[in-house]
Amino acid sequence: MGANEKLLACFEEAPGAYVSGERLSRELGVSRTAVWKRIRRLEEEGYVFESVPRLGYKLVRGPDKYRMDELMKRFSGTAFGKSVKLYDVVESTQNAAHEALLAGAPEGALVLAEGQSAGRGRFGRVWFSPPGKGIYVSFLLKPNVPLAVAPQMTLLISVALCRAIRKETGANATIKWPNDILIDGRKVCGILVETMLEADVVKAMIAGVGITANVRRDELPEELRDRVTSLLEATGAPVSREAIVGSFFEQLEWLYDAYRKEGFGPVRTLWEALTSTLHGRVRVATPQGVSEGVAEGITEEGALLVRDDEGRVHTMYSGDLTAPISR
Repeated sequence: MGANEKLLACFEEAPGAYVSGERLSRELGVSRTAVWKRIRRLEEEGYVFESVPRLGYKLVRGPDKYRMDELMKRFSGTAFGKSVKLYDVVESTQNAAHEALLAGAPEGALVLAEGQSAGRGRFGRVWFSPPGKGIYVSFLLKPNVPLAVAPQMTLLISVALCRAIRKETGANATIKWPNDILIDGRKVCGILVETMLEADVVKAMIAGVGITANVRRDELPEELRDRVTSLLEATGAPVSREAIVGSFFEQLEWLYDAYRKEGFGPVRTLWEALTSTLHGRVRVATPQGVSEGVAEGITEEGALLVRDDEGRVHTMYSGDLTAPISR
């Protein structure tokens, strides 16, 4: 039995009661400081404790685990949710979805995880992925569209996410081009889309979504606290991860079907209504350099149009956007 298991066993022997730091120290054969550090590690894994001076610690509840039966009830569409793999902790749901694709998984197959040990975002950035606290899901799309319009899919996914968060939480979520969802100017969700090509045609996409759901501000790494929020912090109450996941894929199913039947037009209209990027000054960094100006709109391909101070319009297919900025 590992150190954490021994510590949890002490609380299981006294359900609902306080266990003194002295007793825990004696049972585990470690210092009281070491006991505190182990409790902190368990809190990072989703366990909730109460501590009272002279009484000790009480285990309030364990990690918030997905309820598979409740999750499956949420999938009402015809494609998404028919193939679902749920893991405890994986290195990355993107990696697991890639393995599923190579094994022949169909379009709409989902990979969910309670936590990620090496979650990643765009540009190789680390994605904070504590177990039981967020939503980490990757899924397969097989749109069979030209590479030139691939950016449309990121925008489509962002619309589905934004609408789902608004519907389930009431929060005024907005879209930041190209792949973030914001609440009150702080990031709550990111999207990563990886593309598989065959002769300039997108044969498959692995789309990953990370949502900071039930994370308190003091649980965020210090370097993230000024620019990242959570659904818990934004609404003042824990959210049902099953409800958010189900609502997102319901919205995605509807939008993806409309996209296939009517093209990018309906998605573009919804994106423009939900974004906080347009009509303000932005700075976009790309491997080719930095462009600064006013974001005026998006193209039929999903690229951002930025008019600089000389009146030239730059078409940005991807990049790292900072907004708002001043002259």
